[in-house]
Parts: sequence; structure tokens; C-alpha cells
Amino acid sequence: MSETLRTAVETCGQTRYRIAQETGINESTMSRFVASGRGLSMDNCDRLCVYLGLELKVKRGKTRKGR
Repeated sequence: MSETLRTAVETCGQTRYRIAQETGINESTMSRFVASGRGLSMDNCDRLCVYLGLELKVKRGKTRKGR
């Protein structure tokens, strides 16, 4: 998920500064996320997805039945 978001940020045509300003994500947090691979909180991931027009889906694994 993080790699998809990084690629979307880098190819969206906006600067990291502008994305940070428009999403409310701290600029240094945005820069660390893109440049060094640092993670983002789920709240910030949601904000980026909305801004970039992406839908975040959680894939759930198979569950085991009780013993």
C-alpha cells in the first residue's frame, strides 16, 4: 500500500508541499514518507487517498474456525 501511495504522490503532477498543504499532512511527514519510505498513519493514508482519488481497500485473509 505504501509503495502505491508513494508512486501516486510522485506522479500526480503536484509538489509534495502542495499536497501537504491541501491534505493537512505535515510537510516533513510527507517528505519523509516519499523520500525515505517512512510509514504514515491510517488517517494520513486516508487523506492522501481522498486527495489522489484512490480507494483504500483492506484485503482480509482467511480465518480459521475455532478449535
